[in-house]
Amino acid sequence: MAVKFEIKGSGLENLPWEERDSGSSEIVWRYSGNPIITRKAVPTANSIFNSAVVPYNGEFAGVFRCDTIAREMQIHAGRSADGIHWEIEPERIQFQSADEEISRHEYGYDPRVCWLEDRYYVTWCNGYHGPTIGVGYTYDFKEFTQLENAFLPFNRNGVLFPRRIGGKFAMLSRPSDNGHTPFGDIYYSESPDMIHWGHHRHVMSPRGGWQSTKVGAGPTPIETSEGWLLLYHGVLTSCNGFVYSFGAALLDLEQPWKIIYRTRPYLLHPRELYENVGDVPNVVFPCAALVDAPTGRMAIYYGGADTVTCLAFTRIPELMDYLQENSL
Repeated sequence: MAVKFEIKGSGLENLPWEERDSGSSEIVWRYSGNPIITRKAVPTANSIFNSAVVPYNGEFAGVFRCDTIAREMQIHAGRSADGIHWEIEPERIQFQSADEEISRHEYGYDPRVCWLEDRYYVTWCNGYHGPTIGVGYTYDFKEFTQLENAFLPFNRNGVLFPRRIGGKFAMLSRPSDNGHTPFGDIYYSESPDMIHWGHHRHVMSPRGGWQSTKVGAGPTPIETSEGWLLLYHGVLTSCNGFVYSFGAALLDLEQPWKIIYRTRPYLLHPRELYENVGDVPNVVFPCAALVDAPTGRMAIYYGGADTVTCLAFTRIPELMDYLQENSL
């Protein structure tokens, strides 16, 4: 990358971290203690996966997908001192809303959390006559307020940008259907008030191989001097069903629907037992990334086999070089 390359953001000295094994050339490598969260963290959980975390008050907080033993999809709040060992609330988040039409709970899953201006925004796949993008916020991970759903059903993978773009809030999403969608492109949308969304732009379509069936945005995009670094999942339809891997793309800073680079190879693919065996086999699904901007270290939280929560690591400068050298 250019000499001027810079990662926007602050330091995070207590970032959970493990060095890559000596002799390994992996750009993204797994934590040796995976999985870091299992169903044991919540007594009534069948599985805990596809969850989002952020730095909070010198430690870490997050919102977690906890499917119950009744197979109800819910999201719970949690805290951690080190980003690895988590205490998750045993009851789902009870959003406050002035409109009971919006706050009526059907289901919620696959949350993302984004610090934006003065609060932590939560987006998730919210049940409202089908899946759509729920939007809410919290200041303390104890009380949560729910806003209007961003879009009509059917939509998933709503991911906010961490600052306004052109004076507007910005979000990536993937329009879908009411089932196990066999298609999916990433789109960009803007809002003046986090309520009304428009200015929709196409970002990315499936492109063969590991990302040939559908694609969807992962963690909050990371701002760099060269563009927005986006981790995204891609799906291959095999003879035995869907296979979820993830890669990366670099998006234009002011027009994020314009792709600068996009990985041809995947960065992480289901390979370990906790990724291959579970409620939905052969899945790695990233929902959060923590970054220490001065060192370029990044910790990636991802779901394994729709059952457990796992951790992987990379160094952003190396990832950016790899992305440039291995782009579609």
